[in-house]
Amino acid sequence: MSLRDRKRARTRQALIDAATELFGRQGYDETTVADIAAAAEIGTRTFFSYFASKEELLFPDSDARVQAVADAIATRTPDEGPAEVLLRALSTVPDTGDDMVSPLAALRLRMMRSVPAVRGRAMQVQLDAQREIARRLADAYPDRLDPVAAAALTGAFIGAITGALQAILDDLDDLDQPSGPAALHTAVRTATDVALAPWR
Repeated sequence: MSLRDRKRARTRQALIDAATELFGRQGYDETTVADIAAAAEIGTRTFFSYFASKEELLFPDSDARVQAVADAIATRTPDEGPAEVLLRALSTVPDTGDDMVSPLAALRLRMMRSVPAVRGRAMQVQLDAQREIARRLADAYPDRLDPVAAAALTGAFIGAITGALQAILDDLDDLDQPSGPAALHTAVRTATDVALAPWR
C-alpha cells in the first residue's frame, strides 16, 4: 500500500472506532455525523468520502465477506460441491474470527433489533450479498444449480449464520457474560452444517 492508501485506511478505521464508541455511549440517534467526524479528527465533509451515511459505519466489511465467498467459488476444486465451497469460504472470512465478538459486531447486532435505519441497511447488505453469491454459484455450477436453487442454497447459508449469531447475542443478553471466538466458531459451523446438509 502507498502512504496515501495507508493514511486513508487509518482514517477509515478511526471513523469506525469513533462511531462504535459514540453509538455505544450516546446511542445511534443521538450521535451525528459531525460527532463522529470530530472524534476521528476530520471534517464532516471528509466523512462522506469514506461512508455515505452513519449506518454504513456498522457494516464496513460487507464487501470483503462477499469477495471471500467469490474467491472460494473461483478457486473451487473439481470435486468440491457448492455447499462445500460455501463452508470453506466461511473459514476464510475475517468476520468469522475474533471480530464476531468485537464491540462493533455486538453493537451492530443489537442496533439491528432496535434502530430501523440500521435494520434496513442490514437487510439491504444481506440481500445484495445473497444476490451476488447466488449469481456466482449458478454460474459456477450450471449443471447442479439453476438460479432458484442457487438462491435457496445461499439463503440457507446466510440465514444460518445470521440466526446463529442472533441466538448467541440473545444468550449473552440473558447471561451477561462474554463468549469467546471458539464458541462462536462452533455455533456458526453447527448452524451452517445443519442448514446445508441437504445440499451436501
